[in-house]
Amino acid sequence: MPLLEARNLSKSYGADALVVDDVSFSIAKGATLGLVGESGSGKSTIARMVLGLIEPTSGEVTFDGESITKASTRAMRALRRRVQVVFQDPFAALNPRMKIADIVAEPLRIHRACPRSEIRPRTAELLRSVGLDESALQRFPHEFSGGQRQRINIARALALRPELLVLDEPVSALDVSVGAQIVNLLRDLQREHQLTYLFISHSMPLVRYLSTDIAVLYRGRLVEYGTAAEICESPRETYTRTLLAATPEIVLT
Repeated sequence: MPLLEARNLSKSYGADALVVDDVSFSIAKGATLGLVGESGSGKSTIARMVLGLIEPTSGEVTFDGESITKASTRAMRALRRRVQVVFQDPFAALNPRMKIADIVAEPLRIHRACPRSEIRPRTAELLRSVGLDESALQRFPHEFSGGQRQRINIARALALRPELLVLDEPVSALDVSVGAQIVNLLRDLQREHQLTYLFISHSMPLVRYLSTDIAVLYRGRLVEYGTAAEICESPRETYTRTLLAATPEIVLT
C-alpha cells in the first residue's frame, strides 16, 4: 500500500478556472516523488490539497490508507504529526519576533510531543541535525542567511518525527550553491530518518537528483509519470523534453 495516494484530484475556482485537472499519483514509503512543472501549473495547489489545507473539487488524498480529504478535525490533528511541510520562502516562513528556540519547539508544544524538560535538548538536537550550532537557539531569524533559515524550517518540520515531508520549492528562493547544499541535506536526512518526500520544483535537474519517481505537470494536468530514469532518459512528451532542455545541470555531489 502506498504511503500517500492522490486519486483523480481536481480543483477549480469557478466555472472557468480549473487549476488541477484529474491528477493521480502515489508515493511508496521511503520514496521521493518529484512533481515538476512551470510556475502556474498547479503544483502548489496539489501540495495544499495533500496537506489538507484546501479541499479538492473532486478526488481524494489518502495517507497510509486514511483519507485526508474526508478526515475529521481530530483525525487531521493526528495526521499533522505524520505529515509536515517545508515552504518555498525561508524568510516569510519564520516569525521574526520569535527566537529560534521557540520556533523549532513550537510543534512540540502544540502537540505535547515531549515533556517540557526535554524540549530544550530536543530543539538543540534538531538544529544539529540540519548543520546549525546550539548557539542559534537564542537568536532571531533576521540574524541568519536564507540558507540557514531554510535549515531552521527543516528542523521545525522534523520536530514531530514525521513520515512524509511536502517540500514546496524549498530551494527556489536561494542561490544555486546554497540550494545545492540544502538538497544534499534533504537527501542525507531522508536516508537517516527513512523519510518519504513529495518534492515540488520547476527544476528538472533537482527533481532528477532527488527523486525516485517523477510526475510532470502542465496546465494542471499530469502529462507524464514514471520512474526518474524513464522520464529523464526516454521522455515521451514534448513538454518534458522542453523542461529537460530548459534547465541547466546543477552540480550536486
